[in-house]
Amino acid sequence: MKNQTAIYILKKIGQLALTILVLSILVFLVSRLAPGDPLRAYYGESVEKMSVQQLDHARERLGLNDSLPVQYIRWAADALHGDFGISYIYKQPAAQVVADVYQNTLLLAGVSFLLIFVLGLLLAIFCVRHEGRAVDRMICKIGVAANSIPEFFVALILILLFSVTLGILPQSGAHALGGGETLHHLVLPVSAIVISHLWYCAYLMRNKLSDEVRKEYILLCKVKGLTQNQIIYRHCLRNIMPAVVSIMAIFLPHLLGGAYVVEMVFSYPGLGELGVESAQYHDYNMLMLISLITGAAVVLANMIAQVINEKLDPRIKYEEIREGQS
Repeated sequence: MKNQTAIYILKKIGQLALTILVLSILVFLVSRLAPGDPLRAYYGESVEKMSVQQLDHARERLGLNDSLPVQYIRWAADALHGDFGISYIYKQPAAQVVADVYQNTLLLAGVSFLLIFVLGLLLAIFCVRHEGRAVDRMICKIGVAANSIPEFFVALILILLFSVTLGILPQSGAHALGGGETLHHLVLPVSAIVISHLWYCAYLMRNKLSDEVRKEYILLCKVKGLTQNQIIYRHCLRNIMPAVVSIMAIFLPHLLGGAYVVEMVFSYPGLGELGVESAQYHDYNMLMLISLITGAAVVLANMIAQVINEKLDPRIKYEEIREGQS
């Protein structure tokens, strides 16, 4: 069994490494083949005054004259040693620029994720307890409508209402972590993400819970005299929890995408704003690093979700080990 577990762990590590490798190659090729000149990001407007020799020297200095395979191999070799290159825009190591703002995105995404998970689960329970009634139908309709509105539009409405009209919340920026002003600046960005994505998770959880309360063992619970709350909280939620964890893992890419959009609308200093800026100005090294961080976060979240599922239901792990042996 120990050998099987070791093989299983190595398989997961290999999947993560392969995913990051493929992602890095795709982002590298797309960014290099996209139209635009990265020299403008590095030298600004002065690039227009450079001679042909100066431009060629500048490209040689940044390693842009080499073929794409040579550029990628050089970048990958440096990345393996923790060197992700210099940011063309900020003229400093890309890793240092990311280190200065990643906590803002982590806080924004983390708070939003936690709220969506808790509120989604509570909303699913409420809808199942009142399934088929007017309040359930109304919540479903409101949820579908809110889920259909893009994040940037929700963000603009919140800014117009709470910042411009009422003037009670800031419409941009973020303060350093740890102060009371941090929460003040988080209210609108988090609200925009939660409003846009809450029903996505709540609806899937509601369907899982609704299917669970219709299973045969629920009739036995009722015969034993258990109340609806006891059935839902003691049995149904426990049984659907692996599915709920999987739903939240699947939801993570949507959350990160929404967080990046919201960061742009609120001028919130984070990975989303950096990513859009690096793509706009062809800051290759910055774009590569942010893409890898995002991709690795999604893959790791799915792996962590699978580990949690295996703890909740060990049959999942045994089935995967059996599949690997066949």
